[in-house]
This record gives sequence, structure tokens and C-alpha cells, in this order.
Amino acid sequence: MTGRFDLPEPDVFTRTYWEAAAEGRLLIRRCRACGRAHHYPREFCPHCWSEDVVWEPASGRATLYTWSVVHRNDLPPFADRTPYVAAVVDLAEGPRMMTEVVGTGEPPAGELSAGAELEVAFREGIPVFRVVPGTAGG
Repeated sequence: MTGRFDLPEPDVFTRTYWEAAAEGRLLIRRCRACGRAHHYPREFCPHCWSEDVVWEPASGRATLYTWSVVHRNDLPPFADRTPYVAAVVDLAEGPRMMTEVVGTGEPPAGELSAGAELEVAFREGIPVFRVVPGTAGG
């Protein structure tokens, strides 16, 4: 344990996901039986329970579903980052994902509105999202 609560602890199954993220690539899983994508990575499809699932590159595009500005978090390293925006986004491929929204103004809460267009970015191998320039809502 590193003493940090924001770093993943990959296991044999999720290692592929976290290695791709460290390279700046976002992966999702897609079921070959029903065709639906899902996130967080699982060894089976949470929609039809098929084990015929494969890794697939995600586009990195998403829309903002909901968010909250966190003003206090005493766990390392979050205290140094407050305030920050914890969010749930809808990936273009369909699945929802918990993440953080980052931007030019920290936090970029003034730029946010439900449905705002986002793009993936990576911080220390962790996918985060930022508002696509020129698309901010009001």
C-alpha cells in the first residue's frame, strides 16, 4: 500500500486496463454475445452474463451525467487537490464511469452543465475528463 487512496491496485484481470491507461489509452469491455459495452472491466457481461467479452479501445469522448464539487477530503493526496470535481460520465460507447473532471479553472465547475461534452485526459495513469473546448454549457 502506498499510503495514497487515488492509485489503483491492478490485479491479474484489470492489469490490461491500467497498463493501457498508463500509456494514455482508455479501454472498455464489449460483449460479443449481446454487443453491449461495459465499464468497470469484468470477466463477464453484466447485461447478459456471457463470458465472451473482449477489450476494445474507447473513443475517449463522454457527456457529463452528474457531478459534485468536493471541498473537503482528508485522505492523501485529495486534501492537496480540494476543491475538485467528482463526476459520473456517459462514455460515447454507452457505459457510465466514475471519474474526475479537470480543467483550466480548478475546479471547472462554472464550465459544467449536464450533457457537457468531455474528452479523456490522464493524470498519473488515471483517466480523468475535461470539457471539450468551445462546448461548455451554462
